[in-house]
Amino acid sequence: MENMLFWLILFTSGCTLIDGSEMEQDFMWHLRKIPRVVSERTFYLSSPTFEADARMVVNRVCGIECQKELPAPGLSELEDSLSYETVFENGTRTLTRVKVQGLVLEPTQNSTPKGAAVRRKRQVYGTDSRFSILDKRFLTNFPFNTAVKLSTGCSGVLISPNHVLTAAHCVHDGKDYVKGSKKLRVGLLKMRKKGGGKKRRGSKRSKREATGGDQREGTKASLQERPTRRGRVESGRGQRVAEGRPSFQWTRVKNTYIPKGWARGASGDAALDYDYALLELKRAHRKKYMELGVSPTIKKMPGGMIHFSGFDNDRADQLVYRFCSVSDESSDLLYQYCDAESGSTGSGVYLRLKDPDKKHWKRKIIAVYSGHQWVDVHGVQKDYNVAVRITPLKYAQICLWIHGNDANCAYG
Repeated sequence: MENMLFWLILFTSGCTLIDGSEMEQDFMWHLRKIPRVVSERTFYLSSPTFEADARMVVNRVCGIECQKELPAPGLSELEDSLSYETVFENGTRTLTRVKVQGLVLEPTQNSTPKGAAVRRKRQVYGTDSRFSILDKRFLTNFPFNTAVKLSTGCSGVLISPNHVLTAAHCVHDGKDYVKGSKKLRVGLLKMRKKGGGKKRRGSKRSKREATGGDQREGTKASLQERPTRRGRVESGRGQRVAEGRPSFQWTRVKNTYIPKGWARGASGDAALDYDYALLELKRAHRKKYMELGVSPTIKKMPGGMIHFSGFDNDRADQLVYRFCSVSDESSDLLYQYCDAESGSTGSGVYLRLKDPDKKHWKRKIIAVYSGHQWVDVHGVQKDYNVAVRITPLKYAQICLWIHGNDANCAYG
C-alpha cells in the first residue's frame, strides 16, 4: 500500500506521464510579460496597536459565486488594492501608493470548468489524506525545507534568501495587526540527532530551541516528495523518529508588507483576494527556497492537482504534506479538496511543471493557502477550503516588495 501511495504522489507531481507529448505541450511554465507595479508615494501612518486576535477564519468574504455578480475592477480600484502597508521592526508603519503600468484589462472569468465535481465542505472530510513528513532526509531537503512556522500560529514558505510568503490574516485581521505580530518570528526547520548535542554558549536563540541542527545532503530529487504514511506516525507519549527530531530555528521579522486590499482598517471589509503578506527576515537563511510563479488555469495543472506543506495544529510541530484536486477557480481564488487543519494557513501552494527549455522540472509557488473560509454563495454563507492565486499583478507587487523596485519583475 505504501508503494502505491508513493507512486501515486510521483504521478500527480508530474514525474510519471501517460501522454508525454501532451505534458510537454501543456504542462510547462510559460514566461509572460508582467504589468509593472510602481511605487508612487509613501506616507507615514500612526503605529498599529497590535491588539487584534489572530483569526484563522475570515467571516463575510466574497467568494467565487459572489464575484460572478460583480463588475471587473477598474484600474483605479486595482491600484488602491495593490497599494500596501509596511510595518517595520520598531513598530512604525507606512502606506505606499502604487501605479499600475502595462495592464490590459480583461473580463473576469469566474465560471466553473465543465465537469468539475461539486465542492465538499469541512477542513478534513472522509479519509484523512495528509502525510506527516518525519524522515530527516526529506524534512530538511527541498521542497519540504521551504515550509516555515510563524510565531502567530500559521505557516509560510521561503521564496527568497530573505523573504517568507504567508497569508495576510496571519498578521492582520483586516482592521488591525494581531497580537504578537509586533515581535513576529519565523521558525525554520532543522534537525538534531537522537541523544542531542551541545547548545552554543551564550546563544539567546538556543534558549528558544528545543534541539540543534544537523542537515544531510544527497537526497535524489525524484525521492524528495516521498512522505511517511499517516499510519506510521506515532502519537502521544513515547513518539520517536528513527533519524532525528524536528526543531525550529527562530528568526525575527524585519519588515511586514500587506496589500491595502486586505488592510482596509475602518474603511471597509478585507477582500479575500488579497489574503497574502510578505515577511522580510532580519537575518538571511541558507536554505533552498521556492521561486514565485504566476498561477495557470486548472487545465494547465497536471491532473488538476496542487501541493502544499504546513504545520497543522492537530499534529504538534510535524510538517504535514498534502496534494489534492482543484474544483473551481476565479481570476483570484482556487477552491480545492485538500485536507488541512488550522495552523496550515499561509502555506505556499505549488506546482511542478517543466521549464521552457524542456530539460528539467521545476516547482513554483502559485497560490497561498487562505484556509477554511466562509464565503458568500448567493447571499448564504458556506464553508470551503480556499487558496489565493498569484496573478500577474500580485506577482509584480510581491516582486516589488522583494527587490525594492520593479527592474527584475518584467517577466514571471
